[in-house]
Amino acid sequence: MPYIRGFTMGGKLSKFGSTRHAKHFVAYHFIWIPKYRRDILVGKVAERLKQMLKEYAEEINCEVIAIEVRPDHVHVFLRAKPNLSPARIVGHLKGKSARKLLQEFPELRAKTTHGRLWSRSYFVASAGHITDEIVKHYVETQWERELKRREQ
Repeated sequence: MPYIRGFTMGGKLSKFGSTRHAKHFVAYHFIWIPKYRRDILVGKVAERLKQMLKEYAEEINCEVIAIEVRPDHVHVFLRAKPNLSPARIVGHLKGKSARKLLQEFPELRAKTTHGRLWSRSYFVASAGHITDEIVKHYVETQWERELKRREQ
């Protein structure tokens, strides 16, 4: 995925994704749990899950920033293209990882209900380079900046 380097926002060097018609920075933080929040994501299962999630994110052109697998929940922080919805991303990650984990670790079937590894629910939050206050200020002072530009 191509990036434009050198833009600064909030004093930090930023990395924006690019498509034919848009520059973007879309990042999501996902959290989900095994069915009934059972402590089953430990040892080799946890390590394998981390590998799978990175692989499956790359399949849909997402860039993993961080992954943490706890015994009873999973955190994934990733960047995505703007044409991917959070529901599609988490559905892909949970669906493929559940099938593969249950195949590779048959002992998990005994710890799950009806062969369902993940709870249907999840949490998602968007993350960005700038705060709500900065966006609000930018929008509110748009007309002032336009008048100053015209006076020059």
